[in-house]
Amino acid sequence: MNTATAWSPWRTVLTFGYVSLAADMVYEGMRSASGPLLLSLGASAFVVGVVTGAGEAVALGLRLFSGPLADRTGRHWQLTVQGYALTAVSVPLLALTPFLGAFGLAVASALIILERTGKAIRSPSKSTLLARMAKPVGRGRGFAVHKALDQVGAFGGPLLVAALATATGHLWAGFASLAVPGVATIVLLALLRRGTDIDQRTEPDTDHPATPDAHTLPGAFWAFSVSCGFSTLGLMTYGVMSVHLVEAHLVGAGLVPIVYAGAMAVQAVAALGSGFAYDAVGPRVLYLLPFLVASVPLLVFSNDLVTAMAGIGLWGLATAVQDSTVKALVADLVPAARLATAYGVFATAQGLGAFAGGALAGGLYAHHLLVLIGVIGVLQVASLATIVATVRRA
Repeated sequence: MNTATAWSPWRTVLTFGYVSLAADMVYEGMRSASGPLLLSLGASAFVVGVVTGAGEAVALGLRLFSGPLADRTGRHWQLTVQGYALTAVSVPLLALTPFLGAFGLAVASALIILERTGKAIRSPSKSTLLARMAKPVGRGRGFAVHKALDQVGAFGGPLLVAALATATGHLWAGFASLAVPGVATIVLLALLRRGTDIDQRTEPDTDHPATPDAHTLPGAFWAFSVSCGFSTLGLMTYGVMSVHLVEAHLVGAGLVPIVYAGAMAVQAVAALGSGFAYDAVGPRVLYLLPFLVASVPLLVFSNDLVTAMAGIGLWGLATAVQDSTVKALVADLVPAARLATAYGVFATAQGLGAFAGGALAGGLYAHHLLVLIGVIGVLQVASLATIVATVRRA
């Protein structure tokens, strides 16, 4: 592309945010109702925990392969488009699962994991491109604004699903409607590609000058990956929490997506706050994350609606930091030539935590709730220790 016609840094960051806004309507709309959908198809709380946890594990763990692939081939844009397209197709197909009889649960589980596969394919490349786009405006701010915009979609998608499910009495109608923002995602992504000259293969690395170890991942990065793996393990999937909301008769199944939308609104505001704080005071702002994660199960599994909603709000706050601000620190720790690889490795640590956390929460929720709370608390002590080590080494 002719650089004279390239968009400004803020315009590219904002447009990338609009891409994520539309995409989040699709996959967050799906995630908001995946628990009730699986329950309606015959799943138990344990199965919901395993499926949603496995989905998160795939979304994070497969980046171990898609990240190095992007760095090796330079196909950051192609992988980004392919990943978004997979999400745009698989989610609306969930509308068919209630009509598949005995096969419905298996197909729904496969589609949920397939959507998360699309997330795995695109995420390292997307984050690498965004880190480049956001560098002139401040990576903390850039990731924060991007996250805030995609949380607008994460708020709108669940509301759309809830509105149609309530109006029709069928969850499948909500899933079918998500085809519209899916198409919008691909159109906006095409416009962004035409409007920017960002191309990872041609970018010089001014933050990490060429040295004998310029293509290795530094020790501080590995410590940080371990820390976020621990915090992800404690940060349960919404699918498990939604099972509690329904089974404790705190919220009807049709209103579960609305609760999720509220958590997404919290995420949008929290992402802005933590991202701007990162640019202002540095990575020490991440010391707050383990305390947030440890507080969630103490509140969310309450049989009191207000207390449970407070727990959902803290979950949204912790997830905002986990999904946005931590990526700014990864970009500051790792040489550009290895950034997509680093995002893949980092996500693998989170993916292992997500799978273990989903299974742990699903298995212990019903009969060993105090054990679950205690295990999560111990894990967050370890997470805090490794975050402190990361900041000191960095």
